[in-house]
Amino acid sequence: MKRKEIKENGINLVWEITEENEIKLLHFSALDFDERCMVSDTGTQSFYPVEILASGQDRVGERHGHKYTQTAPGYRMKYKAFKDYRNEKGRKLEVITEDSITGLEAVCHMQFYDGISVVRSWTEVTNRGEEAQGLEYVSSFSLNGIDKEGLRPFDEKMELSIPHNAWQKELCWQTYTLGELGLSVSQPEIMHRSSKTIGIGNTGNWSTKEYIPMGYLCNTETNSSLFWQIEHNGSWYWEISDQDGHVYLKLSGPNEHHNHWWKNLKPGETFLTVPVSVGSCIGGFDEAMGELTKYRRAIRRRNEDNEQLRVIFNDYMNCLFGDPTTEKELPLIDKAAEAGCEYYCIDCGWYSDGFWWDGVGEWFPSNARFPGGFKEVTDYIRSKGMIPGAWLELEVMGIKCPKADKVPDNWYFMRHGKRVFDRSRYQLDFRNPEVREHASAVIDRLVTEYGIGYIKMDYNIEPGIGTEVNADSAGDGLLEHNRAYLKWLDGIFEKYPDLVIENCSSGGLRMDYAMLSRYSIQSTSDQEDYVRYATIAANAPSAVTPEQAAIWSYPLRKGDCEEGYL
Repeated sequence: MKRKEIKENGINLVWEITEENEIKLLHFSALDFDERCMVSDTGTQSFYPVEILASGQDRVGERHGHKYTQTAPGYRMKYKAFKDYRNEKGRKLEVITEDSITGLEAVCHMQFYDGISVVRSWTEVTNRGEEAQGLEYVSSFSLNGIDKEGLRPFDEKMELSIPHNAWQKELCWQTYTLGELGLSVSQPEIMHRSSKTIGIGNTGNWSTKEYIPMGYLCNTETNSSLFWQIEHNGSWYWEISDQDGHVYLKLSGPNEHHNHWWKNLKPGETFLTVPVSVGSCIGGFDEAMGELTKYRRAIRRRNEDNEQLRVIFNDYMNCLFGDPTTEKELPLIDKAAEAGCEYYCIDCGWYSDGFWWDGVGEWFPSNARFPGGFKEVTDYIRSKGMIPGAWLELEVMGIKCPKADKVPDNWYFMRHGKRVFDRSRYQLDFRNPEVREHASAVIDRLVTEYGIGYIKMDYNIEPGIGTEVNADSAGDGLLEHNRAYLKWLDGIFEKYPDLVIENCSSGGLRMDYAMLSRYSIQSTSDQEDYVRYATIAANAPSAVTPEQAAIWSYPLRKGDCEEGYL
């Protein structure tokens, strides 16, 4: 048996290579490792650094329910190599394991960032065998023993804070003991295991419609914490449960059981999980969020907007509510300029003669709304010293859009041979190069013809589990669409580096750092009551860097319609 101890940026890691040539992650904490805390009657058996579940593999040993323990071939993976080096970000670890039966090889990546007590983690799985392997689950981060320090029972000393999220009710953190969530002590400490899981996740394209993909776990006895975020703009899952006398945390993107994701990995192919970030520190919630804030600043796209913090006027909330016209906009532009606003955004409706909802998709200005032309209004905005902006919802096409039935079905999400509808919109599939060309052409037209320098990129539907077109499963289609959208977005920012794009999804329903590592600014809510908004605004820095958190400011005089982002 060999041990490898690593101390980096205030985080202590302990790895063990067993006599059976298995590698285990025994410790990941701001606290020092204490051998006396290892109490399991199975020793270090369940401290696997990566879990892999492949179709047709027997999951032996003690396991209860559908939790992701004793995965196969996860429990069989043998140690192959350990790489420890530095790159431009900081220290980098790569732990390589393999399974001789399936031929699967896994690389557990851990990227440190200098001076930050957070690690970015992901798993790379390659099929080096001769037969295809169906992946049902792959962890991005796996850690057992998250409760092991201290003397009190885990259901008393461990407190879990979960960020509940909803439309107009974003960022509602609630704190529970593990016992209050049903994970309570019921067996001798050395063997404790149960069928209860605390499982939090999302299925679909609205990544934060019920929860922000993050969590905070505090050991109240030792005043230490573990905290994490999953950096993905689609389906994701994390769970906490007990196994072999300890409590574990497992983080991942989509899986088959919860998210309808299954990947047929052919010989020679490689699959990458979604990245997650995990940190540990001494102290409370504020200290943990401080580390996450530093980390988020380190991973996001550098842009001037996050440094200048310009004031934005948007004409939607408590103002025009999707009914812009030249006549209505011009006096508002004057008042916004007088108030010192630097961006002026024309919200939804500018492209539609009537109801703005189900005709989206072509994105040509309405001559009825702007009889002198849309450019007349955007030029007027610039003449007042402000940069013009426009609202878009590029990932959808309304069922009444003239273009909707002129394009083939492979432009859209499809399930059971039918187009996926939601709220009278179709979901565009960004894996299709023609869809990406269509979206890019809209951006090009707005920037080059109308001088648009700010885009409020909204998203107001939930297309569900994914698409079956050119995919091994609906969840596989969704994951690849999510990744294609991010790649397309990277290309837009590369072409227009000064363009400011706001991340909006009915307010804060895609408040994740796959998106926010790219977007300049995040719409935190559609909340229309400034009193109810106070809690959302106060909690925003827990999920978003303060300089990216767009907060609506409201008029206090009845009937006054001047408002904007501050």
